[in-house]
Amino acid sequence: MNLDRFYPIFDSADWLERLVPLGIKLVQLRIKDAPIEELRQHIRRSKAVCDAHDCVLIINDYWQMAIEEACSFIHLGQEDLDDANIAAIRSAGLKLGISTHDKAELNRALTVSPDYIALGPIYPTILKKMKWHEQGIERLTKWRARIGDIPLVAIGGISISRAQGAFDAGADIVSVVTDITLHKNPEARIRDWLEATR
Repeated sequence: MNLDRFYPIFDSADWLERLVPLGIKLVQLRIKDAPIEELRQHIRRSKAVCDAHDCVLIINDYWQMAIEEACSFIHLGQEDLDDANIAAIRSAGLKLGISTHDKAELNRALTVSPDYIALGPIYPTILKKMKWHEQGIERLTKWRARIGDIPLVAIGGISISRAQGAFDAGADIVSVVTDITLHKNPEARIRDWLEATR
């Protein structure tokens, strides 16, 4: 599976329905702390719009529901790995992306043969309070050397002006959150990103 180089993350199906039709080909739905049926509706709506626009949908964390809803790809953070049943995920045919922040987490991620590895935050980020300081793009080069052909995702504080530096350092994919959702014109921002990454 060839993954697109541009990988936005959104916290509701509303965002996907609004922006995926503009040409996004790889997207993550990341919802924290929603009632289970509300979450299911967001996944179903997201899957429908992604299926209609030939976009790869990645579900954050909720692997059991991703299996139930016939999704094809999930993303797990390190804490999610503690509870996830990797055998069940793989037997359901799901592809798997894993977050990493240090060498120990990278080593752990590699034990489950992930379909991509994410490293972050590359730059300071306002998205969430993190115990990790910015990694810097130099660490992307180290990860690249360590993981071989596994796709490498750069996340955290990535802007259009910083994207090429991440690619040059070894990232295959750049992941973006607030650069789009906090932009005064998200649609225009998506078009700029697509132009910059294709």
